[in-house]
Amino acid sequence: MPDTLYDLIGANKRKTFVFILITSLFLGALGYVVVRYLNWGIIGYVFFAFFIIVYNIILYYNSDKLAIKATGSVPADPDEFRVLHNVVEEVAIAAGTPKPKVFITPSPAPNAFATGRNPENASIAVTTGLLEIMNRQELQAIIAHEMAHIRNYDILLMTVVSAIGGLIILLRDFFLRSMFFGGRRRSRKTGGQLGLILLVIGIILAIVAPIFVAMIRAAISRQREYLADASGAYITRYPEGLAQALTKLRDQHTPLKRASQSNAHLFIANPFGKDRADAAGLFATHPPLNNRIVRLTNLVI
Repeated sequence: MPDTLYDLIGANKRKTFVFILITSLFLGALGYVVVRYLNWGIIGYVFFAFFIIVYNIILYYNSDKLAIKATGSVPADPDEFRVLHNVVEEVAIAAGTPKPKVFITPSPAPNAFATGRNPENASIAVTTGLLEIMNRQELQAIIAHEMAHIRNYDILLMTVVSAIGGLIILLRDFFLRSMFFGGRRRSRKTGGQLGLILLVIGIILAIVAPIFVAMIRAAISRQREYLADASGAYITRYPEGLAQALTKLRDQHTPLKRASQSNAHLFIANPFGKDRADAAGLFATHPPLNNRIVRLTNLVI
Protein backbone atom coordinates (compact mmCIF):
# COMPACT_ATOMS: atom_id res chain seq x y z
CA MET A 1 0.00 0.00 0.00
CA PRO A 2 1.59 3.39 -0.97
CA ASP A 3 2.45 5.90 1.72
CA THR A 4 -0.07 8.64 2.35
CA LEU A 5 0.86 12.29 2.59
CA TYR A 6 0.62 12.08 6.39
CA ASP A 7 2.94 9.05 6.41
CA LEU A 8 5.52 11.09 4.50
CA ILE A 9 5.16 14.03 6.89
CA GLY A 10 5.61 11.69 9.85
CA ALA A 11 8.70 10.14 8.26
CA ASN A 12 10.19 13.60 7.69
CA LYS A 13 9.59 14.53 11.33
CA ARG A 14 11.47 11.39 12.40
CA LYS A 15 14.32 12.29 10.05
CA THR A 16 14.39 15.75 11.61
CA PHE A 17 14.79 14.25 15.08
CA VAL A 18 17.57 11.93 13.88
CA PHE A 19 19.35 14.82 12.19
CA ILE A 20 19.20 16.99 15.30
CA LEU A 21 20.41 14.09 17.45
CA ILE A 22 23.36 13.27 15.19
CA THR A 23 24.45 16.88 14.79
CA SER A 24 24.08 17.49 18.54
CA LEU A 25 26.40 14.56 19.23
CA PHE A 26 28.80 15.88 16.62
CA LEU A 27 28.80 19.37 18.15
CA GLY A 28 29.23 17.86 21.61
CA ALA A 29 32.29 15.93 20.46
CA LEU A 30 33.70 19.03 18.78
CA GLY A 31 33.13 21.08 21.92
CA TYR A 32 34.81 18.44 24.02
CA VAL A 33 37.93 18.54 21.84
CA VAL A 34 38.07 22.34 21.93
CA VAL A 35 37.59 22.58 25.70
CA ARG A 36 40.02 19.73 26.37
CA TYR A 37 42.67 21.29 24.15
CA LEU A 38 42.35 24.73 25.76
CA ASN A 39 42.24 23.24 29.29
CA TRP A 40 39.09 25.18 30.19
CA GLY A 41 37.75 22.49 32.51
CA ILE A 42 34.14 22.45 33.70
CA ILE A 43 33.80 26.18 33.10
CA GLY A 44 34.70 25.59 29.46
CA TYR A 45 31.97 22.99 29.00
CA VAL A 46 29.40 25.29 30.61
CA PHE A 47 30.52 28.21 28.44
CA PHE A 48 30.41 26.09 25.30
CA ALA A 49 26.89 24.80 26.06
CA PHE A 50 25.71 28.32 26.92
CA PHE A 51 27.16 29.69 23.70
CA ILE A 52 25.39 27.05 21.56
CA ILE A 53 22.05 27.65 23.31
CA VAL A 54 22.22 31.45 23.01
CA TYR A 55 23.39 31.26 19.39
CA ASN A 56 20.51 29.00 18.39
CA ILE A 57 17.91 31.06 20.29
CA ILE A 58 19.03 34.26 18.58
CA LEU A 59 19.08 32.61 15.17
CA TYR A 60 15.75 30.86 15.80
CA TYR A 61 13.94 34.12 16.43
CA ASN A 62 15.70 36.05 13.65
CA SER A 63 16.15 33.44 10.91
CA ASP A 64 13.45 34.94 8.70
CA LYS A 65 14.92 38.44 9.01
CA LEU A 66 18.38 37.15 8.13
CA ALA A 67 17.11 35.28 5.06
CA ILE A 68 15.08 38.26 3.87
CA LYS A 69 18.01 40.63 4.30
CA ALA A 70 20.52 38.26 2.72
CA THR A 71 18.44 38.02 -0.46
CA GLY A 72 17.72 41.74 -0.66
CA SER A 73 13.97 41.16 -0.40
CA VAL A 74 11.61 44.00 0.50
CA PRO A 75 7.97 44.06 1.66
CA ALA A 76 5.56 43.69 -1.25
CA ASP A 77 3.43 46.82 -1.53
CA PRO A 78 -0.25 45.72 -1.26
CA ASP A 79 -1.32 48.12 -4.01
CA GLU A 80 1.49 47.48 -6.48
CA PHE A 81 1.43 43.70 -5.93
CA ARG A 82 -2.28 43.28 -5.32
CA VAL A 83 -2.54 40.03 -7.32
CA LEU A 84 0.33 38.48 -5.41
CA HIS A 85 -1.24 39.37 -2.06
CA ASN A 86 -4.59 37.98 -3.21
CA VAL A 87 -3.01 34.71 -4.32
CA VAL A 88 -1.09 34.32 -1.05
CA GLU A 89 -4.28 34.96 0.93
CA GLU A 90 -6.27 32.46 -1.16
CA VAL A 91 -3.68 29.75 -0.77
CA ALA A 92 -3.28 30.41 2.96
CA ILE A 93 -7.04 29.93 3.42
CA ALA A 94 -6.95 26.71 1.41
CA ALA A 95 -3.96 25.46 3.42
CA GLY A 96 -5.55 26.42 6.74
CA THR A 97 -2.61 28.56 7.82
CA PRO A 98 -2.27 32.26 8.67
CA LYS A 99 -1.33 34.49 5.77
CA PRO A 100 2.47 34.89 5.84
CA LYS A 101 4.25 38.16 5.26
CA VAL A 102 4.81 38.79 1.57
CA PHE A 103 8.12 40.02 0.14
CA ILE A 104 9.51 40.84 -3.27
CA THR A 105 13.06 39.94 -4.27
CA PRO A 106 14.21 42.39 -6.97
CA SER A 107 15.84 39.97 -9.42
CA PRO A 108 15.15 38.85 -12.99
CA ALA A 109 15.88 35.26 -11.92
CA PRO A 110 12.54 33.46 -11.40
CA ASN A 111 12.44 31.89 -7.96
CA ALA A 112 10.67 31.91 -4.59
CA PHE A 113 11.29 30.84 -1.00
CA ALA A 114 9.64 30.62 2.40
CA THR A 115 11.26 31.29 5.74
CA GLY A 116 10.38 31.65 9.42
CA ARG A 117 10.07 29.49 12.49
CA ASN A 118 6.39 28.45 12.35
CA PRO A 119 3.16 29.16 10.42
CA GLU A 120 2.39 32.11 12.70
CA ASN A 121 5.78 33.71 12.01
CA ALA A 122 6.46 32.95 8.36
CA SER A 123 7.33 34.88 5.22
CA ILE A 124 7.12 34.14 1.53
CA ALA A 125 9.28 35.94 -1.02
CA VAL A 126 9.05 35.80 -4.81
CA THR A 127 11.32 37.42 -7.35
CA THR A 128 10.18 39.98 -9.86
CA GLY A 129 11.37 37.57 -12.54
CA LEU A 130 8.95 34.92 -11.29
CA LEU A 131 5.98 37.30 -11.47
CA GLU A 132 6.86 38.16 -15.06
CA ILE A 133 6.71 34.60 -16.43
CA MET A 134 3.97 32.92 -14.35
CA ASN A 135 0.24 33.12 -14.97
CA ARG A 136 -2.17 33.16 -12.03
CA GLN A 137 -2.61 29.37 -11.82
CA GLU A 138 1.15 28.80 -11.94
CA LEU A 139 1.72 31.50 -9.33
CA GLN A 140 -0.87 29.81 -7.10
CA ALA A 141 1.00 26.53 -7.50
CA ILE A 142 4.33 28.14 -6.55
CA ILE A 143 2.80 29.82 -3.50
CA ALA A 144 1.09 26.53 -2.53
CA HIS A 145 4.47 24.78 -2.67
CA GLU A 146 5.97 27.39 -0.34
CA MET A 147 2.87 27.27 1.89
CA ALA A 148 3.37 23.51 2.12
CA HIS A 149 6.89 24.11 3.44
CA ILE A 150 5.35 26.35 6.08
CA ARG A 151 2.53 23.96 7.00
CA ASN A 152 4.87 20.95 7.13
CA TYR A 153 7.29 22.88 9.39
CA ASP A 154 10.07 22.47 6.83
CA ILE A 155 11.07 26.06 7.49
CA LEU A 156 11.77 25.13 11.13
CA LEU A 157 14.08 22.31 10.07
CA MET A 158 15.86 24.53 7.59
CA THR A 159 16.36 27.04 10.39
CA VAL A 160 17.94 24.34 12.53
CA VAL A 161 20.14 23.19 9.65
CA SER A 162 21.28 26.74 8.92
CA ALA A 163 21.96 27.34 12.61
CA ILE A 164 24.05 24.21 12.94
CA GLY A 165 25.90 24.85 9.69
CA GLY A 166 26.73 28.43 10.65
CA LEU A 167 27.83 27.40 14.12
CA ILE A 168 30.12 24.69 12.78
CA ILE A 169 31.73 27.19 10.42
CA LEU A 170 32.34 29.56 13.36
CA LEU A 171 33.81 26.74 15.43
CA ARG A 172 35.93 25.59 12.52
CA ASP A 173 37.51 29.02 12.14
CA PHE A 174 37.99 29.35 15.91
CA PHE A 175 39.48 25.87 16.18
CA LEU A 176 41.93 26.35 13.30
CA ARG A 177 43.10 29.72 14.62
CA SER A 178 43.60 28.25 18.07
CA MET A 179 45.57 25.38 16.61
CA PHE A 180 47.66 27.60 14.37
CA PHE A 181 48.57 30.15 17.01
CA GLY A 182 48.52 27.93 20.07
CA GLY A 183 49.59 24.54 18.78
CA ARG A 184 53.21 25.49 18.14
CA ARG A 185 53.54 27.21 21.53
CA ARG A 186 52.18 24.18 23.31
CA SER A 187 54.54 21.90 21.41
CA ARG A 188 57.53 24.02 22.39
CA LYS A 189 56.51 24.10 26.03
CA THR A 190 55.75 20.41 26.44
CA GLY A 191 58.27 19.06 23.97
CA GLY A 192 55.59 16.56 22.88
CA GLN A 193 53.46 16.01 19.86
CA LEU A 194 50.10 16.83 21.44
CA GLY A 195 49.85 20.17 19.69
CA LEU A 196 50.63 18.60 16.31
CA ILE A 197 48.10 15.80 16.85
CA LEU A 198 45.40 18.28 17.83
CA LEU A 199 46.28 20.43 14.82
CA VAL A 200 45.71 17.43 12.55
CA ILE A 201 42.40 16.70 14.30
CA GLY A 202 41.38 20.32 13.87
CA ILE A 203 42.14 20.25 10.14
CA ILE A 204 40.18 17.01 9.73
CA LEU A 205 37.22 18.46 11.57
CA ALA A 206 37.41 21.63 9.48
CA ILE A 207 37.21 19.55 6.30
CA VAL A 208 34.66 16.99 7.43
CA ALA A 209 32.23 19.29 9.29
CA PRO A 210 31.05 21.44 6.34
CA ILE A 211 30.84 18.37 4.08
CA PHE A 212 28.80 16.52 6.72
CA VAL A 213 26.34 19.38 7.12
CA ALA A 214 26.09 19.92 3.36
CA MET A 215 25.33 16.24 2.74
CA ILE A 216 22.65 16.06 5.43
CA ARG A 217 21.15 19.40 4.37
CA ALA A 218 21.05 18.32 0.74
CA ALA A 219 19.49 14.93 1.52
CA ILE A 220 16.79 16.45 3.72
CA SER A 221 16.12 19.32 1.32
CA ARG A 222 15.64 17.00 -1.65
CA GLN A 223 13.09 14.83 0.14
CA ARG A 224 11.21 17.84 1.45
CA GLU A 225 11.03 19.38 -2.00
CA TYR A 226 9.23 16.29 -3.25
CA LEU A 227 6.88 16.39 -0.27
CA ALA A 228 6.21 20.12 -0.70
CA ASP A 229 5.39 19.51 -4.38
CA ALA A 230 2.83 16.86 -3.43
CA SER A 231 1.46 18.91 -0.51
CA GLY A 232 1.17 22.01 -2.69
CA ALA A 233 -0.69 20.02 -5.33
CA TYR A 234 -3.14 18.82 -2.67
CA ILE A 235 -3.73 22.41 -1.58
CA THR A 236 -4.59 23.64 -5.08
CA ARG A 237 -6.02 20.32 -6.29
CA TYR A 238 -4.23 21.05 -9.54
CA PRO A 239 -0.81 19.33 -9.83
CA GLU A 240 -0.59 20.32 -13.51
CA GLY A 241 -0.24 23.94 -12.43
CA LEU A 242 2.93 23.28 -10.46
CA ALA A 243 4.25 20.99 -13.20
CA GLN A 244 3.81 23.82 -15.70
CA ALA A 245 5.49 26.30 -13.33
CA LEU A 246 8.46 23.98 -12.76
CA THR A 247 8.78 23.50 -16.51
CA LYS A 248 9.17 27.25 -16.92
CA LEU A 249 11.75 27.30 -14.11
CA ARG A 250 13.61 24.40 -15.73
CA ASP A 251 14.02 26.37 -18.94
CA GLN A 252 15.34 29.47 -17.14
CA HIS A 253 19.04 29.71 -16.32
CA THR A 254 19.40 33.21 -14.89
CA PRO A 255 21.27 33.02 -11.55
CA LEU A 256 20.05 34.82 -8.46
CA LYS A 257 22.99 37.05 -7.56
CA ARG A 258 22.15 37.32 -3.85
CA ALA A 259 21.90 33.55 -3.40
CA SER A 260 24.64 31.65 -1.57
CA GLN A 261 25.42 28.12 -0.44
CA SER A 262 24.00 28.96 2.98
CA ASN A 263 20.52 29.84 1.68
CA ALA A 264 20.28 27.89 -1.60
CA HIS A 265 18.17 25.18 0.03
CA LEU A 266 15.40 27.69 0.78
CA PHE A 267 14.45 28.30 -2.85
CA ILE A 268 11.95 26.33 -4.91
CA ALA A 269 14.61 25.75 -7.59
CA ASN A 270 18.38 25.89 -7.75
CA PRO A 271 19.09 29.64 -7.46
CA PHE A 272 22.39 29.36 -9.30
CA GLY A 273 20.56 28.78 -12.57
CA LYS A 274 22.31 25.61 -13.67
CA ASP A 275 21.83 21.85 -13.59
CA ARG A 276 18.12 22.26 -12.91
CA ALA A 277 16.88 19.61 -15.27
CA ASP A 278 18.66 16.32 -14.67
CA ALA A 279 21.75 16.79 -12.49
CA ALA A 280 21.51 15.60 -8.88
CA GLY A 281 24.94 15.55 -7.30
CA LEU A 282 25.76 14.46 -3.78
CA PHE A 283 25.57 18.04 -2.49
CA ALA A 284 22.64 19.19 -4.63
CA THR A 285 20.02 20.89 -2.47
CA HIS A 286 17.25 20.27 -5.01
CA PRO A 287 16.11 17.16 -6.88
CA PRO A 288 16.18 17.40 -10.69
CA LEU A 289 13.25 19.41 -11.98
CA ASN A 290 12.52 16.77 -14.59
CA ASN A 291 11.99 14.22 -11.81
CA ARG A 292 9.70 16.59 -9.93
CA ILE A 293 7.68 17.31 -13.07
CA VAL A 294 7.23 13.59 -13.78
CA ARG A 295 6.10 12.92 -10.21
CA LEU A 296 3.54 15.72 -10.40
CA THR A 297 2.30 14.49 -13.77
CA ASN A 298 1.70 11.03 -12.28
CA LEU A 299 0.20 12.33 -9.03
CA VAL A 300 -3.39 11.37 -8.41
CA ILE A 301 -5.35 13.83 -6.23
